Amino acid sequence: MLWHVLTPVTQQLLDQAPQLKFIQKVGVGVNTIDLDAAKARGIRVCNMPGSNSNAVAEVTIMLILATLKQLTKMDRITRSGRWRLSSAEQERLFELRGKTVGFVGYGSIPQLVSPILEAMGAKVIYTATAEKSNVNYPYMAFDALLASADIVSLHVGLNEQTTSMMNARAFQTMKPGSVFINTARGGLVDEDALYAALTTGHVFAAGLDVFVEEPAQQHNPLFALDNVVVSPHVAWLTQETWQRSVDLALENSRRLQANEELLHPVI
Repeated sequence: MLWHVLTPVTQQLLDQAPQLKFIQKVGVGVNTIDLDAAKARGIRVCNMPGSNSNAVAEVTIMLILATLKQLTKMDRITRSGRWRLSSAEQERLFELRGKTVGFVGYGSIPQLVSPILEAMGAKVIYTATAEKSNVNYPYMAFDALLASADIVSLHVGLNEQTTSMMNARAFQTMKPGSVFINTARGGLVDEDALYAALTTGHVFAAGLDVFVEEPAQQHNPLFALDNVVVSPHVAWLTQETWQRSVDLALENSRRLQANEELLHPVI
């Protein structure tokens, strides 16, 4: 058996493990696993939906606030010994209250974040593959949400349909001066298009935990921008998430050995 976090599980890797019977994804997204190759070899794959929802929800809120408050830039200014902000810098600090936050995808993470944002005075809207009967927030089509939201936050999986869904057209559709947040998957975004939108000011700021190329390289142009807050794909990573993940992985390992039904099978 193999417990998998982020290092890609490719066909070549599977060729080196002829005795492998089971892959346990520590997390939710299985886009880093060659599922076709695993299925062809009779390898079972399971994931852990919801195991990191609390952690990612907290980072989503953190990135929203950090972009509105220009937190990393304020940190650098303070450490440099400067105390007063220029008039232009003062004009780039905003409150969450009164802003419209649009969620692209509405699973467990937006469900946790929405009432917190609402309590802070924000309005919540969402888009998904279909309107959800148990969600009390307004549903909008994708383009309409982009044009309406002050803050757009991605919460969908990466597949053929969603790859580069945030392209030049999508960023141009976004409301001028809006904020973009991605704690989902880097491949959802055309990073060149995001860079262009950020440098022209059409997108005010971005908070990113994920990137197209991971590990992200220092020469990534986004890293040179003052209006981008970044972290190294660790939104999911807390001691509590690890404990939940290990407990579930151990239980599935026990079930595999006992020939019992596995929890959260993907294939």
